[in-house]
Amino acid sequence: MSNLAGKVVWITGAGSGIGKSTAELLATCGATVVLTGRREELLSAVAKGISDRGGNVEVEAGDLSDASKVQSIVDAIVSRHGRIDILVNNAGVNIRDRSTDVLTPEGVDTLISTNLAAAFYCVTAVLPAFRKQGGGLMIHTASWLGRHSHKLAGAGYSATKHAVVAMSHAINMEEFSNNIRSCALCPGEVATPVLDKRPVPVPQEERNLMLQPEDLAALIRMVCELPERICLNELVVSPTWNRMFLSQQNSGLVAPRVSATA
Repeated sequence: MSNLAGKVVWITGAGSGIGKSTAELLATCGATVVLTGRREELLSAVAKGISDRGGNVEVEAGDLSDASKVQSIVDAIVSRHGRIDILVNNAGVNIRDRSTDVLTPEGVDTLISTNLAAAFYCVTAVLPAFRKQGGGLMIHTASWLGRHSHKLAGAGYSATKHAVVAMSHAINMEEFSNNIRSCALCPGEVATPVLDKRPVPVPQEERNLMLQPEDLAALIRMVCELPERICLNELVVSPTWNRMFLSQQNSGLVAPRVSATA
């Protein structure tokens, strides 16, 4: 049996992609998963699927760029369960007009408020509960772009994801004596709905070669199941066929995939 049985896991960005797959997987491990995102209808659909399969699931919809809303969600979870064991800090966004020649102040605000400020709000909201209960785990969905800059994602997205990685390492430095662990998960391209925001469409053939949401869910489960004595500070993972290694042209990537039989 998984050691996640009975644990309370708060997952943000849970309506689709990595968050959805993670919620579904951790629920099968016996965890109570609490789903947060802006669109309650998406969360409710995910929750119904989990509940129909016998999982324990709750929905706490809300805009995580609102610090007071984040705090109210955490207060509600702690009030019901007395604790939060794991935060999967997964909510994030990119924008279509992302290159510096078209980036606007509004676009910058969107990226910072969703990718960085919201992540920090979740951290500061759960830390008091973690300290009081004697420990806790945070997993932050950063990005390959949080370690390796690349024009594909745009300067704003790369900057926010670099900041998330730095935030995670700082949490470990400041909170290790409270038995609090933080992991920065830095995946390469993942085939999620975020790809639909790309200025250059991504063909389905190439999406099939990317990391899949269930791949990241499996890695998150691994981190969650590690003994408390282990802190996996950072996890960088990419598709084997990594488009980040291809040549660049304008705002997209170009280079045909070479067949293994060629």
